[in-house]
Amino acid sequence: MLDVTSDANDRTLLIVDDDRPFLQRLARAMESRGFNVTTAETVADGLARVEGSAAPAYAVVDMRLGDGNGLDVISALKRRRPDARGIILTGYGNIATAVNAVKMGAVDYLAKPADADDICAALNAQAEHKPQLPENPMSADRVRWEHIQRVYELCGRNVSETARRLSMHRRTLQRILAKRAPR
Repeated sequence: MLDVTSDANDRTLLIVDDDRPFLQRLARAMESRGFNVTTAETVADGLARVEGSAAPAYAVVDMRLGDGNGLDVISALKRRRPDARGIILTGYGNIATAVNAVKMGAVDYLAKPADADDICAALNAQAEHKPQLPENPMSADRVRWEHIQRVYELCGRNVSETARRLSMHRRTLQRILAKRAPR
């Protein structure tokens, strides 16, 4: 069923993320920016919110969730409400998934950690306006370090398991972990 509610003042926002503290902080921040926020922690809950009485005008969805892929929520939202604007957040950014997200209907693709201002700007950006380059983008070394830290945490701070998953030598990983974060 297609939801044809196309009100320019509709500020309904669905946020789907399995990181509860991040979800709660982002929900509060977006409410303070004038959005009427609904949250979900799983793909199933997100799909239920989209299929509910009125599909939201905006969505912020994490790419990898415990029970599936956040792109399923974006795809369902675009089927239900073609004018909806959805963005994908991910801690595992790469070009292939960014292209896939845009093909599925996302209007933008942001790497975590993204702040509420970046998310709000992406949601409100017009198609003909390109987003401005960030003043201080993360260096490639910093992005690599952030990725290693995230995998390390997901592996329960187990160096051997992290090294295996990153396909690197354990001692190399230990040296990287012992250093401070690059700028």
